[in-house]
Amino acid sequence: MHNCEMRDDGSTIGHQEYRYDGEEYMYLDMKTALYNPTMAEAQIVTQRWNTPDLRKGEREKNFLESKCIERLKQYLEFGREDLERRVQPGVKVQGQESTKVTKLHCHVYGFHPRAVHVKWMKNGVDDIASYETTHVLPNPDGTYQIRVSVEVIPKDGESYSCYVDHSSLKEPLLVKWEPKQNIFRTLVIWAVISAVIIAVIIITGIFIYKNQNIYKAASTSDTSADTSIEAAEES
Repeated sequence: MHNCEMRDDGSTIGHQEYRYDGEEYMYLDMKTALYNPTMAEAQIVTQRWNTPDLRKGEREKNFLESKCIERLKQYLEFGREDLERRVQPGVKVQGQESTKVTKLHCHVYGFHPRAVHVKWMKNGVDDIASYETTHVLPNPDGTYQIRVSVEVIPKDGESYSCYVDHSSLKEPLLVKWEPKQNIFRTLVIWAVISAVIIAVIIITGIFIYKNQNIYKAASTSDTSADTSIEAAEES
């Protein structure tokens, strides 16, 4: 396995190693350009590759520091459109409440590039020891998604928020989880307010209706009295 890396400051590093049955066999020291054995079986090979006649380590070091970097720059140029693509994530928080604990889920989706940092925070600080996280999964449109979950026992005065940091964001997101009981209280309050408003409207309507009937009755009485007076005068 060999690779080269180009850092943001322009510096480069290279790495090369050999493995056998999943364990490191020998590796190339990039400073000395010599192979170092990590298994006894690699002694003979490293001695031969490090001889002045062969100097395999120097050739590999030159490749990793020159040709490999040139190819890396070409690949970066070929994939620049996708590598520089930035899509902000969507965030959805949910809670599954039970009698003992509440499991909080933070689903972050639709973001690009792949690298993202997601965690749960308590009272605005990093106070949660452990949480479950899925792998970053690809979406059909080329974006990614991830879900991070944690089990908590909410208490009065405590708040839980999902923290999301991504290269597409100017600053990290902090999405707060709202317990169901708070939503229920809000619904109850609005229901009470609505009931009071409806009751006031009904009472006002009844009051107006009764006043109208009284006014009509008074008007009818006045009309009857006027008719009686006119009839008496004519007689």
